[in-house]
Order: sequence, then structure tokens, then C-alpha cells
Amino acid sequence: MKRMTQGLLLTLAGLPALEANDLVADKDSPFYYDWESLQLGGMIFGGLLCIAGILIALSGKCKCKYNQKHSPLPEKATPLITPGSASTC
Repeated sequence: MKRMTQGLLLTLAGLPALEANDLVADKDSPFYYDWESLQLGGMIFGGLLCIAGILIALSGKCKCKYNQKHSPLPEKATPLITPGSASTC
């Protein structure tokens, strides 16, 4: 699984280099950004992370502890607000 993830990340990192043949813009400019490739790579990476999260959640390896008992409230708990205690300004 680790090798597959590393291979996928390297492939995604190399995608912008595949479209580097565009000579229209000045690629030597320090302010040049290939926003379309960056956006596409980010969307693919985000989608893969979302799918991985769903698969991990549904795999059953992360189990919530439903058997824990919550601490019960005392039988005679004093209410914070009693009738007539609220002031009317």
C-alpha cells in the first residue's frame, strides 16, 4: 500500500511537467504559475484523500468504543435556572 501511494504521489507530481511544452508564456518569469495543472493535481489529490478516508472509515479498523458508559448525572441535580430567579431588567 505504501509503494502504491508513493507511486501515485510521484505520478501526480510529474503531471505538470508533461504539459511543460507550452511556449506561449514566458516560463523563465518568476511570476509564472501553471494554475490549470496545479488545480487539476489538487483536485485529483483531494479526491483520492476523500476516497481513502471513506475506505478507512468503512474498513472496520477504526472502531468507536460504544461500550463505554457515560457518567450518570446525580439523582438530585440542582437546576441552574429556577423559576423566578431570572432578573428582569
